[in-house]
Amino acid sequence: MKHFVLLLIILVTQLSFSQTDEKLPYYEIPESSEEFSAGTMAARMVDALGFRFYWASDGLTEKDLAYKANDVGRSSLETIQHIYDLSRVIVNSTLKQSNLKYKEDLSYSELRSKTLQNLKTAADILRESDDISQFKIIFGEREIPFWNQVNGPIADAIWHCGQLSIYRRTAGNPINPKVNFFSGKIKV
Repeated sequence: MKHFVLLLIILVTQLSFSQTDEKLPYYEIPESSEEFSAGTMAARMVDALGFRFYWASDGLTEKDLAYKANDVGRSSLETIQHIYDLSRVIVNSTLKQSNLKYKEDLSYSELRSKTLQNLKTAADILRESDDISQFKIIFGEREIPFWNQVNGPIADAIWHCGQLSIYRRTAGNPINPKVNFFSGKIKV
């Protein structure tokens, strides 16, 4: 039954991704689970990342995307690419797939959409799981425990969302002031 639910979640996520007019996930953070478990806690961390990424990357201009704090740092667009790569590690873990190194040539809009979809898929799988230890980070033959998701890709991506927020403010395009990160909602 769990495999059927997992397959259904993946199918629905993929179908919603293929419809370009669909609203992207994480405009607001999903309602919290009624129970506390490792799966619901991990899912909530990924949901929080999704919400932060949604708003840190929303409505960026060409000027915002090109912004770099200095000559040796990443631009905002390069930071979004890195967050996308981290989202692939997170979702591949929940799909029990190996992480392959390859570079995709995606636009800002595609990077943003695919990142949010990856995070949503991962969170949905985690939310339904009774045992998140099965979701290892896989690099070839090497399997790394789920613990490393928390201090690795999840924390790293949250860190970079903060960078995007600072970059866009510095470039003159701050995040929507109605975003409430504590509640995960938009103030009315």
